Amino acid sequence: MTPWLTVIGIGEDGLDGLAPAARVLVENAEVLVGGARHLAMAPEGGAERLPWASPFSESRVLLERLRGRRVVVLASGDPMWFGAAATLADWFEPDEITVISHPGAFSLAAARLKWPLQDCLCLTAHGRPVEALSLHFAPGRRLLILSEDKTTPAAVARQLERHGYGASAITVLERLGGGGERVVPGTDAVADLNVVAVECGIAPGRRPLGPGFGLPDEAFRHDGQLTKRDIRAVTLAALAPLPGEMLWDVGAGSGSVAIEWMRAGGRAIAIEPNAERAEIIAHNAATLGVPGLEIVSARAPAGLPLGGDAPDAVFVGGGVSEPGLLDICRAALKPGGRLVANAVTAEGEAALIAFHAGHGGEMTRLSVARLVPVGGFHAWRPAMPVTQYAGWKR
Repeated sequence: MTPWLTVIGIGEDGLDGLAPAARVLVENAEVLVGGARHLAMAPEGGAERLPWASPFSESRVLLERLRGRRVVVLASGDPMWFGAAATLADWFEPDEITVISHPGAFSLAAARLKWPLQDCLCLTAHGRPVEALSLHFAPGRRLLILSEDKTTPAAVARQLERHGYGASAITVLERLGGGGERVVPGTDAVADLNVVAVECGIAPGRRPLGPGFGLPDEAFRHDGQLTKRDIRAVTLAALAPLPGEMLWDVGAGSGSVAIEWMRAGGRAIAIEPNAERAEIIAHNAATLGVPGLEIVSARAPAGLPLGGDAPDAVFVGGGVSEPGLLDICRAALKPGGRLVANAVTAEGEAALIAFHAGHGGEMTRLSVARLVPVGGFHAWRPAMPVTQYAGWKR
């Protein structure tokens, strides 16, 4: 198939910054598609001009109606990096599209700051909750963040302060590549089109949260229903999360397992019948950088999202003795999916033993003891042992 849809990256310098071949494509287009700012950069001619639909997802129908015509989409900078072409590549076949890139905001920002781009973490706050950025804060890390608008730099600064990174150096870079370019230390943004550059610096005495399993218990708000750090680390190792995979956290309590799963790059649904705990889960998810955690306030098994995508893994942290729950969770799994369940009561352990007898898998008894002061001495205080089942759907 001959490509009919061309996506051309364009900077603040407009058509003057395009290569001659890209300019010819713009000048010979039958239809120009883009935002109002980009369409205004193109000289008047015979091409039909169509702005993006609102919401943007409806633009797919708009473009499909143009198939077979010479269509040029004007997009910001590198359109395959948080840009329009990345979405269009999902909508159309590869041989229908041509993409012509332009130096994007990340490349221009790195050039202005003299930061090696390969050493920077490039993120976006455009159309996404700013709370999600906190997942990426780490001492010494350099972040380049595409802003939603001129309020984003101050919002980023508030998130840094909230998580102990108030010592970070912030620079705002506006209208990169254009005549109104501006590079300013601090959060004083005057243009909606800007990039926030952050050199993360943590406050003395603050403990950074690492990317591995087993966040400190005090990182979570909870009412006692919390899978404690040591057991949580073992549980997540048994669940073996991979980027993009879906977890159901059944009887989620404070949501700690689902949250750490998402911090590893997965997706998750937390199922928790207690409304107050569901609010705690939402708070913890936003605070720990995964505001996209889906929360279902319902009791399992009736509240399980059986009509949606099948999960890659299920963790049952509460309600393991509920009749039929484990069988329903196992049946819902994708082939090769993992089921992990923890129990602390005799009834829960009995349910896991019976399930193991019917389906196989692994059974583990987990015991943890902590050294605590006793008078003028110290002694080991054991926590309640946890029986863990782990199985795979062949």
